[in-house]
Amino acid sequence: MIRNPIPWPNGARCACAITFDMDADSLIHISRPKDGHDRLYPITMGRYGPTVGIPRILDTYARLGLKQSFFIPAWCIEQYPDAVDAILKGGHEIGHHGLIHEDPIETKGEAQRIAFEKALDIHKARIGARPRGYRAPVYNVTQQVIDLLIEHKFSYESSLMADDIPYLMRTAQGELWEAPVHWGTDDWPPFAHYAEIDYMMPVKAPSEGLKAFWEEFDAQYEAGGFWIGIWHPFLTGRLARWRQVEQWLEHTLKTKNVWFAPLEEIIAHVKKVTDEGLYSPRVEHLPYYTKTQVGL
Repeated sequence: MIRNPIPWPNGARCACAITFDMDADSLIHISRPKDGHDRLYPITMGRYGPTVGIPRILDTYARLGLKQSFFIPAWCIEQYPDAVDAILKGGHEIGHHGLIHEDPIETKGEAQRIAFEKALDIHKARIGARPRGYRAPVYNVTQQVIDLLIEHKFSYESSLMADDIPYLMRTAQGELWEAPVHWGTDDWPPFAHYAEIDYMMPVKAPSEGLKAFWEEFDAQYEAGGFWIGIWHPFLTGRLARWRQVEQWLEHTLKTKNVWFAPLEEIIAHVKKVTDEGLYSPRVEHLPYYTKTQVGL
């Protein structure tokens, strides 16, 4: 069902990445800039991620020998150094996720460049390396963001939805790989309930909410594809949900021929087999449009 399946390392049937967006309480500060600092319930809901969820997640990864990807707003990198240090100590990837989870749609022009590059400087100073990957807050990538990523020599971005497997985006400025996401493997629809940002979903039971992710995995595994979870430590990192994730990971690692890896390694592999002539990726040419398509 996937027309051009990627040859994964060691004959693996499916490449898998659990990617956590450690937004913490940046969400309340950016959504309620006047008084977010005094809204204690959403602050504590977000803080649960780096202070309780991250240690739990990292313990599981260490026990199972997994290295995975985390996307962290630069403000959170500075605000939660212990969580960042623990992620780095575990050998995991940290990607660019904005400055304080600002929406690129609302931060266009010079303001977007300033926020993007300030976040990049924090990565370099705090982590000691340039991030290779980027995920846009709210998935809201613009053409300006793509241009900034190419200008700053990022390897990949992971916010767009044009395919089931990684693909190549090509512009007049250069190329950028996409590690595509989808709401079907994002934990906001089943688990987020956040009045302050007008996101009021009925919270599902752990077994019901997570079932959708496992069904998405089964389809990708059957097709020889790419499965990615787009999760948040303060949502899926909570006790009952993570208990079920642990059980799924243990079962999958024992019974399936899968390759769990950070996105930077998955994209590096796709680039390698492409450069060696062993694979031909699908190419999306950008920009898609240069002016509004309404009222023409």
